[in-house]
Amino acid sequence: MRGKVPSVSPGCTVSCALPSYLALCLALQAHRLASGGEADLPCHLSPRMSAENMELRWFRSQFSAVVHLYRDGQDQYGEQMPEYQRRTELLKDDIANGSVSLRIHDIRLSDDGQYRCFFQSSVSYEEALLELQVAGLGSAPAISVEGHQDGGIRVVCRSSGWFPEPEVLWRDLQGQLLPSASEKISQEANGLFQTEAAIVLTEESNQKVSCCVRNPQLNQERQSEISTAGAERFL
Repeated sequence: MRGKVPSVSPGCTVSCALPSYLALCLALQAHRLASGGEADLPCHLSPRMSAENMELRWFRSQFSAVVHLYRDGQDQYGEQMPEYQRRTELLKDDIANGSVSLRIHDIRLSDDGQYRCFFQSSVSYEEALLELQVAGLGSAPAISVEGHQDGGIRVVCRSSGWFPEPEVLWRDLQGQLLPSASEKISQEANGLFQTEAAIVLTEESNQKVSCCVRNPQLNQERQSEISTAGAERFL
């Protein structure tokens, strides 16, 4: 039976993932994004007290799915899942005040999802839920003119390395949205998404357009533009 114990609160300080990834930690509410190569998943006891002699465990869907384990005053790696080996670090600078953070290095798409931080003393235990969202900011769009279609010029925009699925927006010189003639989004072998969107520009259309590929989760985008003036000469 569980005895009375101070509550465990998830904190959240996040840095970035791989060069094209970002990581976001959610603890009941969204926290801000930052960039770098790792993510920190913090928890702390409230009221503050030392956790040096407690068991501290971060795990995924099951208690035995160990991401990182601290017990008997030391980090324990024997129960750690293979995919997290040599990628985790427990930040203990403030452990005497009941505050610790799990740092995950080399963030991957498979790290996306929920984590539980678990504190246990000799008489009681408590846990808190955190969520790590991994997102990919892909390549700058590559735009090309690829022939005639429906009495106009077919312009195609391609980009790759996105997660989750991106949005593609065409705009004219004034920034007004233009309808796509076709759009295809597919998932690559590495789990990231690539997109191919086309637009047909008629003689009445503005000769300069931009293609914007946007990650809705990060609210960030990449954009390229092209001028089709004189393109008919090369088709």
